[in-house]
Amino acid sequence: MQKLEVFGAKKLRGQIKISGSKNASLPILAATLLSNKKTVLKNLPMVRDIETMLSLLESLGSKIKIHKKQIVIDNSKQKKKFASYNLVKTMRAGILVLGPLLTKFGFAKVSLPGGCAIGSRPIDIHLKALSKLGVKYKIDEGYVIANAPRGLIGNNIRFSKISVGATENLIIAASMAKGVTKLSNCAIEPEIKDLVNFLNKMGCKINWTSKRTIKITGVNKIKEINYKVMFDRIEAGTYLIAAAITEGNLKLKNIIPKIIKTEIDILKKIGSRLIVKKKELHIIGNKKIKSINIKTAPYPGFPTDLQAQIMVLLCKANKSSIVQENIFENRFMHVAELNRMGAKISIKGNKAISQGNINFAPAELMATDLRASVSLILAALTAKGKSIINRIYHLDRGYENIEKKLKKIGAKIRRVNQ
Repeated sequence: MQKLEVFGAKKLRGQIKISGSKNASLPILAATLLSNKKTVLKNLPMVRDIETMLSLLESLGSKIKIHKKQIVIDNSKQKKKFASYNLVKTMRAGILVLGPLLTKFGFAKVSLPGGCAIGSRPIDIHLKALSKLGVKYKIDEGYVIANAPRGLIGNNIRFSKISVGATENLIIAASMAKGVTKLSNCAIEPEIKDLVNFLNKMGCKINWTSKRTIKITGVNKIKEINYKVMFDRIEAGTYLIAAAITEGNLKLKNIIPKIIKTEIDILKKIGSRLIVKKKELHIIGNKKIKSINIKTAPYPGFPTDLQAQIMVLLCKANKSSIVQENIFENRFMHVAELNRMGAKISIKGNKAISQGNINFAPAELMATDLRASVSLILAALTAKGKSIINRIYHLDRGYENIEKKLKKIGAKIRRVNQ
């Protein structure tokens, strides 16, 4: 098992090219199952979740060739309908193959998903919505066994709550269903917009009719396409916070700043200076960090995937701050580790209250999930001395070449075998 050693108290300076989005790539990879032809994808990040999804597609019969960041997926002989626990257990997005398999074959057996231990994240919303398209299902020994005796048939579906995964699964499933499907109360994350763009380029007929409503007219033919995945807005936000917390001076390339307007506005309120260009963002951190209260919310609100990172920054604010987590019920596991480094954070229900005005001290730490892992790196970057972060396999699920990128901008960090 590997760990990271971080030697802190250095200002981060330079520029970073932001990788392709993990959270956009995963549903797009699942959606390639709709095709019986070749699909070429560019700008995918080479992180463990992507590798797992590619292995899952191969287990279903996809032929995959990788050349740098270009991936060619050939589904001309893809006929399998079974997604095993061994491949889905570490990755929540594995459930996204359910929709395309059902609409393509009328049957699927897919393991219930795993991922980070940040909350229950049940798939009942997925299943209830799929049943309205004509799917019959049961859960047996940890697997969803689903079939559509008459094929998927379009319907009007309103999600009981906003769900990114359910929205993605239903968009993909309805793309080749018979007739018209109307989805309302949809998630509108940029990654979902990227999925819709991808599917429309494949020949699907998907239109946004209002802010959270989608009309999908089912098609029976899919085109062979070449597609570039959007940038990773969570990675971008993480490096922006890294610059802010170290009083750094950093340029981010390969991004679309308007997509992360909420994060930019919050960092400005906290005291950072940001210069926004069309596909570039320049941040200059300020020694004085202002307190602010933040609530996580579905897009365009502040993302839950940046909650742990922003909390580290607010530990150094001039006054107390409150971070309210409204998406997942178990996403404060990083707090205990931050407190071991000198933070003064208390938890009351879904709120974390930080007293601010602290200097982090180096410590040996334990990562508990993907975003918690990177939050510990951020704290360690400001601590004078060596911090050790264990269980970094979580980190490798979602951040591409993080040590290499941090070293490039002045961090002293290395990966070692335990």
